[in-house]
Amino acid sequence: MRMIAANGIGLHWREDGDPAGRAVVFANSLGTDLRLWEALLPLLPDGVRVIRYDMRGHGLSDCPPAPYTMADLVADAEALLDALDIKACVFIGLSIGGMVAQGLAARRPDLIGALVLSNTAAKMGDAAMWQARIDAIEAGGLGATADAVMDRWFSPAFRAGPDLALWRNMLVRTPVEGYLGCCHAIAGADLAASTCTLALPTLAIAGSADGASPPELVRATAAMIPGSRLAVIEGAGHLPCVEAPAAYADLLDTFLKDTAHV
Repeated sequence: MRMIAANGIGLHWREDGDPAGRAVVFANSLGTDLRLWEALLPLLPDGVRVIRYDMRGHGLSDCPPAPYTMADLVADAEALLDALDIKACVFIGLSIGGMVAQGLAARRPDLIGALVLSNTAAKMGDAAMWQARIDAIEAGGLGATADAVMDRWFSPAFRAGPDLALWRNMLVRTPVEGYLGCCHAIAGADLAASTCTLALPTLAIAGSADGASPPELVRATAAMIPGSRLAVIEGAGHLPCVEAPAAYADLLDTFLKDTAHV
């Protein structure tokens, strides 16, 4: 476990794989931490340097007072990569992590050579929807919305299994301040104008059973980036790296090989 000072806060990060290899950076979703990607690690190709970090307000990273903005989250990732002297990485972001990926690619194209936008969009929901969720959590805590979140995150088959408890526990143990801060960031973010300016190799990944960012939402965002490709993992929900890690890793492996020259 390591902490690094980035953008005025402490970010928890971890490095795996080949320290001299091509950098592949993972950004987690709302209500998860860097353990989101754990099942992928043994499935990734040799020779890559895997960097994971906990978004502010999540996991072991610092939890500043809410609200946050998307610019705050992008600046966190930017400062992390600068501190680690990472350039032209493959940046993989899921949900809010995918929004960070879009914002960072537009702000600092030197840092990202290729992009994976997983279960995300340029705009996710509207301000009224997010405010309703914020109000419910402020009134009853994360447990008040946890079952509904699990319904959006996972397919019925996964929800019937024992591993669901792991992810529900991760969600409800997220610092409330951090969760709410990121809700505010998503509510205030519409990245369409900057995402339409991107011109880098991009893979968009969707889950056919995703109740939070359905495939059509992911598809519409991918269409903003010329030459991007879309893959839909059948039967998977909002966290396909959890439900279908082998299929997810296969997509990443092909994309990494296809962008090896970047």
